[in-house]
Amino acid sequence: MKTFSIKDIFDNKIKINTEIKIYGWVRSKRDSSIGISFIDIFDGSCANILQIVVKPYLSNYKNKITKLTSGCSIYVIGTLIFSNRKEQKYELISKKLKVFGFVKHPDKYPISLKKHTFEYLRKFSHLRPRTKFFGSVSRIRNSLFNAINNFFCKENFVWVPTPIITGLNTEGSGAMFKVYPYDFCKDNNKSLKKKKFFFNYFLTVSGQLTLETYASALSKVYTFGPVFRSENSNTKIHLSEFWMLEVEAYFYDLKKIILLSKNILQHISKYIFKNCYSEIKFLEKSFNKNIINNLKDLMTLNFAEIDYKDVIKLLNKLGKSISFGEDISSDQEKYIVNKYFKKPVIIKNFPRNLKAFYMRNNSDNITVASMDIFLPKVGEVIGGSQREERLKFLDKKFLEFNLNKKKYWWYRDLRKYGTSFHSGFGVGFERLLCYIIGLDNIREASPFPKTLGKFDY
Repeated sequence: MKTFSIKDIFDNKIKINTEIKIYGWVRSKRDSSIGISFIDIFDGSCANILQIVVKPYLSNYKNKITKLTSGCSIYVIGTLIFSNRKEQKYELISKKLKVFGFVKHPDKYPISLKKHTFEYLRKFSHLRPRTKFFGSVSRIRNSLFNAINNFFCKENFVWVPTPIITGLNTEGSGAMFKVYPYDFCKDNNKSLKKKKFFFNYFLTVSGQLTLETYASALSKVYTFGPVFRSENSNTKIHLSEFWMLEVEAYFYDLKKIILLSKNILQHISKYIFKNCYSEIKFLEKSFNKNIINNLKDLMTLNFAEIDYKDVIKLLNKLGKSISFGEDISSDQEKYIVNKYFKKPVIIKNFPRNLKAFYMRNNSDNITVASMDIFLPKVGEVIGGSQREERLKFLDKKFLEFNLNKKKYWWYRDLRKYGTSFHSGFGVGFERLLCYIIGLDNIREASPFPKTLGKFDY
């Protein structure tokens, strides 16, 4: 007998009155006064649950089925019929039900039927995907991952795996985790410190620099994987470990890379809307009534585009004192995006002192050809620039940023051997997911969030 998923049922892939087999977990169970049990099960394939109708003539009804509680794993063979109840479309009349695993101490089961706060569920990251909400988040995150790879495949970009362990800091700051051998951590003494370790490097903050090497030969490349920041930030938008999409394209200037980033967001939103519609409707009803509007802003490319210098003028005009060359604060950023424009905003051409060493100087030699994309209530999601392809300017940047150019010898080689204009950007995967779903805290966008002082898994 063929096994089906609950998604198959709600996608109308199974004819009514067909006998099928379903595997899943018990969401809830109730027993009627006439000796019939109604069991709601989920299998992770969609946000819907399926009601199983179990009559007392089954051989294991009294000794097993009546003892089922939330979280038990089962499989059922039964006949699919339309339900008479308005709140559900289908139900399965059980002919056989087997229990695989009971929940020990049901009264202590952390994922009970009552509504739990996100803060509570963070204590049980290994169990929270069993909730309807986090099940939906997981499926949307999966589709987001697929949408990204789907886009770059269609656009003939080449995927390149960049190093996770590295000797260079792409951003030129100190927010990196150092990699030590296990022996060093186990027995940290003077003699051990003098040994030459197999690794004495760092966890990457970005794969951009190494990705540029492949862009200089393959033209259009991307990488997609985990990056690490040891920032002392315990906020709703920071993680110590997160995933980042990074793109590098030769013969792309700033204007073209901005267009590419917008096209990616448009493709992603359309893909999610098409492939996760049932999840979107579930979340719209139970969590975020604006979720469809958020997606439509990306689908229709409803963006504002403004230069940094004009943002400064605008903020001063609105009475928010800021000078040219100052970093835009998070409060000012929120005001510009959430209250003034009320839609995604692209800010371009930041002062060179605010940006990384690899960004190309504009002709004014004061600003760099850079862009950041900010989404409402989430903040910066994409950061990119045209890269500095001119060796003499790059060498000056090494001096300005107090970086040892000898360590970047291979990066300099790219400017010696067939250099050309090129651009790239990075996309914070979890922040983008936060915007799509409407999450207030990035910890809900990561399966096992790593934050300051929090490392349970």
